[in-house]
Amino acid sequence: QVQLVESGGGLVQPGGSLRLSCAASGFTFSSYFMHWYRQAPGKERELVAGISGAGGSKTYADSVNGRFIISRDNAKNTVFLQMNSLIPDDTAVYFCNARAFLSYWGKGTLVTVSS
Repeated sequence: QVQLVESGGGLVQPGGSLRLSCAASGFTFSSYFMHWYRQAPGKERELVAGISGAGGSKTYADSVNGRFIISRDNAKNTVFLQMNSLIPDDTAVYFCNARAFLSYWGKGTLVTVSS
C-alpha cells in the first residue's frame, strides 16, 4: 500500500525556518521524481519544488527560489523541504507528491507564517 506522510508543519514567525519531511512507502522510492506542492486558502495548488530520483536535478518555483531547498534520502525513503526566510505568503497546506508512471499524494501538512 502506497503511503506518503508529511510532517514538520506548524506556526512560525516571519523570517523563521521550518523543515518538512515526507516519508514514503509502498513503491520504489528512488525511481520516482518527488515534489512539494502547496495550496493556500482560496488558491489553486502550485508546485513549490521538485527533485529527480537520484537527487541530481532540482527545480523551484520563482517565489521560493533561494529560500527553500529540496533534498532526499533514498536510503530512508524520505524527501525534505528546508524552508528559510519564511513570509506570510508561504502560508499554505504543503503536499508531497511522487510521480513516475503513476502519481501519488500525501494528505498535507499545514504551514502558517504569522507574527
